[in-house]
Amino acid sequence: MRNPTLQHIGIVACSAEGAALCYRSICQAGSARLGPHAHPEISLHSHALADYVACLEHDDLDGVAALMLSSARKLAAAGADFLICPDNTIHAAFARVAAASPLPWLHIAEEVAAAAAARGFRRIGLTGTAWLTASSVYPQALAARGLQAVVPSAPDRALMGRIIMDELVQGDLRPASVRAFQDVITRLQGQGCDAVVLGCTEIPLIISDANSPLPTLDSTRLLAQAALARAIGDTD
Repeated sequence: MRNPTLQHIGIVACSAEGAALCYRSICQAGSARLGPHAHPEISLHSHALADYVACLEHDDLDGVAALMLSSARKLAAAGADFLICPDNTIHAAFARVAAASPLPWLHIAEEVAAAAAARGFRRIGLTGTAWLTASSVYPQALAARGLQAVVPSAPDRALMGRIIMDELVQGDLRPASVRAFQDVITRLQGQGCDAVVLGCTEIPLIISDANSPLPTLDSTRLLAQAALARAIGDTD
């Protein structure tokens, strides 16, 4: 039976791997907070990743927003109380989405920035797709907290983008790609970064505090934790 004191979380999904990790993380954290096998009600809607990629390849943020809003409306009809999107890249369209959304949202980069500030980091390296690292999503969210975003070099952005889109979104996890990301993070460390955003929701599948040269800000799990906190009314 649904617990009426818990809010219903709506997940606007983009890639399968990122959305699945976020969903699983909410459920695992829910069990830790609420008891064995317990978590808030969760609904998920997804358009095909291919639909999003087609828009991104044409710099069509209106198209991205239309897809996100289509999911938002379906989730509102399913009874969701608020929305999250476990995909950093498509947050480039967030301003278009928020203005027309039937429900409130948590913004993934704002949750990461809040965690970075709380942990005392100041200069944050950014990993993610070529689209994300070319956008203002993280520089803007971090700057609002007085933090600096550092973007990798063009070759590193291209390398990360290839690994994410050709491998990680399909659950293809290769040791060589782990080493490639570690090398990118090492170069960010050399630029004075004191932490790194895992700014694609699939990157935590291969990089964590256990193998990263820098402390990590796991966007997937930070969003999941924020969603759980909101759903259970935890304002601490």
